[in-house]
This record gives sequence, C-alpha cells and structure tokens, in this order.
Amino acid sequence: MVASLDMAALSVERQATSALDQLTKQVSQNASSLDVMFVLVSGYLVFLMQAGFAMLTAGSVRSKNTKNVLLKNVLDACVGAIAYYLFGYAFAYGPVDNVFLGHSNWALSDDTQEFHIWFFQWTFAATAATIVSGSVAERTSFYAYLGYAFFLTGFVYPVVSHWVWGGGWLSTLFDVGAKDFAGDAVVHMVGGFAGLAGAIIVGPRLGRFDQDGRVVPMPGHSATLCTLGTFLLWFGWYGFNPGSTLGISFTAPDANLTATAARCAVTTTISGAAAGVTTLIVIKLRDHIFDLLACLNGILAGLVAITASCPWVEPYAAVVIGIVGALVYIGAAMLLLLLKIDDPLEAFPIHGAVGVWGAFAVGLFAREELLFISGYGNDNGWEGVFYGGGGRLLAANCVMIVVVAAWTLALIVPLFFALNLVGALRISPEMELIGNDVSKHGGAAYPDDVILTEEKQAGRAIDNLGVDNSLSDEQVAVVV
Repeated sequence: MVASLDMAALSVERQATSALDQLTKQVSQNASSLDVMFVLVSGYLVFLMQAGFAMLTAGSVRSKNTKNVLLKNVLDACVGAIAYYLFGYAFAYGPVDNVFLGHSNWALSDDTQEFHIWFFQWTFAATAATIVSGSVAERTSFYAYLGYAFFLTGFVYPVVSHWVWGGGWLSTLFDVGAKDFAGDAVVHMVGGFAGLAGAIIVGPRLGRFDQDGRVVPMPGHSATLCTLGTFLLWFGWYGFNPGSTLGISFTAPDANLTATAARCAVTTTISGAAAGVTTLIVIKLRDHIFDLLACLNGILAGLVAITASCPWVEPYAAVVIGIVGALVYIGAAMLLLLLKIDDPLEAFPIHGAVGVWGAFAVGLFAREELLFISGYGNDNGWEGVFYGGGGRLLAANCVMIVVVAAWTLALIVPLFFALNLVGALRISPEMELIGNDVSKHGGAAYPDDVILTEEKQAGRAIDNLGVDNSLSDEQVAVVV
C-alpha cells in the first residue's frame, strides 16, 4: 500500500515537473516573441520617420524642386536597404569581427539570423542617410546623391555603429565605454557632418547670398508640409528612442527594460517640448515674430538632444538638455549663415551640432542606477559628473564625438570633392533656375495656379544674377 502511494506521488511529481518545464518554456517563448514584436513595431515607427523627413524636406524647399526631394527621400530607403543588406549589416554586426568592424554575414548569408534586428538597424541607417538630403537640397546632382547614399549606408555609418553598439573599440574605452543609447553620435552626427561637408563643397543655392554677402531669404513653399513632417518625426521618435532597448519583457533586479523604455518615452517628450518653447521665445526676442518653422526645428533639436541619454537621465535633466539643445541649434544656424554656408533645412545645426551636445550631455547627467537597469551594466558605478561620477564617462564620450566627426568627414569630404572635380556633384545654373522637377522629373509637382507666385521670383533671380536669359518663355513660365 505504501509502495503504491509512493509510486503515485512520484508520478504526480514527475507530471508536475514536466508541466512546470513546459510552462517555463512557453513563458520564455512568449517573452521572446514579445521582444521581437516590440522591436519590429519600433522599427515600423522609425521607418515612418522617412515620411516625416519627406514632408519636412518638401515643405522647406521651393515648389519647383518638390518631386526631386521626395524622390531622393524614397530612394534613401531603397538604395540604403540594398547597401545595408549587402555590406552594411556585416560591417556593423557581423559575428566574425574585430574592434574596428565586422566582416561576416554578407548579404545575410549566415544560417542563423535575427531578422528583426536587421530591420530595426536598417531603419537607423536610412535615417542617417536621409539627414543629408536637407543640407544639399535644390542644387545637387541626382546621380551624386544616390552614390553618396549607398556609400554612407553601406560603409560610413555601419563602421561607426560597430564601434559603439557592435562591441567595437569605443564600447570599451576607458573601461566605462562611450555611451550613446539611440544614436546622437552614431546616427545624427554622421548624417549632420556628412550634410555639412556636402553643403560646403556643393556651394550655396543661386541667389542665397547677394553680392554684398547678405542673406537672401528663400522660404520653403509649404508650412503645412513642414508641420506635418515634424509631427511624423516626433511620433517616429517613440520608436527610435524607446525601441533602442531592443526588448521589453526582461525585468530583474539587475535590469528592467520595461521601465527603461517608459523613461525613454517621457524624457523624449519633455526634451522636445522644452526645446520647442525655448526656440519660440528666443526667436520672438530676436526677430519679434512667433516663428512657426523655427519652433518646429527647435522641437526636432530637442528630440535629437535627448537621443543619447534618454534612458539614463531624470525628467528635470531632460528639460535642461532640451533647452540647451535649442540654444545650440539657434547658434549653429546663425553661424552657418555668417560663414555663407547654405543648409536649406538646417540639418547640420539640428542633427550635427545638437548631436554633439546630446552625446556630451550623457557625461553630465547620466545616473548610475539608470545605466544599470537599462541592461548596460555598471559594476564600477560610473555616472555623470553632475552626480559625482568623475570624468571618465564624459571623457569617453568626448573621444567618441571627435572620432565620429573625423571619420565621417575623412570619408565623405573626398567623395564630394571627387564628384565635384568631375562635374558630377552640382546641376547646371539653368537647371537650378528652372527647377529639378521640370528639368528631370517630367514636370512640376503642382498645377500652374499654385506656382504663379514663384514665376516672378524666378524672373527676378535671372535678372539679379546676370545669367544669360536664353531660356524660352515656356521654360521661364514654369520656373518654381
């Protein structure tokens, strides 16, 4: 009797153990599936930022170049996807690697893949490439732009992402490693500094500065598109920053990705809002107007400013980071005009200059316990200098800032110079005056009644520049 009871108890125990094992396995599978879905949805949001960039860029240029900039934004995604598939992902995250770059898994050829990670990382590469389109808008050759986009997404950006996110040398620098959670240096500085190089080498748009060097306003044709684009970008940032946890399910004493993602959303919102209000106030004091477009760019500056530090700072720090980001943006935009550098969308001030500030701010405001629970580990207790953490984290990020800027310029400047040397970088003055849409893309983007206001401007531009007015009446009539 006792033996029978023991056997029954043993059977029940085995069944319970088996059920528990199956339940544990199922919970683990569910958690993994949840993480994959979180990363995919975050990637969808980041990809939606391409629509935001497209609307913002289209609204910020003159209507005669609308089709051109929209097509360039579309092809950033297409060309970038091919380049990242063939080379970029392998350079960034190839499992066989060294401290400089990865060198395996070309064209996703390995047997084991994390396709959701590839998708998410590609959306970041496409973002870096798209930033440049604003800096060189309205006067850059279509073919040159495609070549640059392939090169940046296939090599320039992936190497930087390997240094910081793929286990490269910056990730272990000074024992603490450079910290850039969602890409102030990796994404925004790469795009911003590449755009700066392009804007300088291609030169300003015709008529942007008069004979005395004074700035001639060249407003974009649609504040509505600019506003829509900014809101789409802001919305996409909730995939960009919170999604960079690369998971949502893991919670434990030493990490809490759920709390990390939530904090990212809050600090991102606060920084963007603070920067928008700051820009509105400063421009009102300077120019005596409530400038919508400046406010929109200020919001973007605040979103950029918090990108590197969003999971590691307190909400009040996000306010400070956003305010300073707005001031950096305004100052950098004024400096470019002083130097006669024409950046139609102010891409370098927003992404390059503010990206530097955002990466620097990590070394000031990062908290020890927040670094720990974000999954980065922090056994040595590193944190920002404002909390008594010493300067090692700040020093590592300063090195990252210098190296990323130098790497980007070292590769992009020769490319743009070579294209300029062979006459493949800039379109002809006649094409620029007529507009890319008419000269390259089969006609204007809008009906004739929408572009009437710019016809006279084009005629005046021809007269003021002293250009040989050999264009036909029909061509001048569609200048936008």
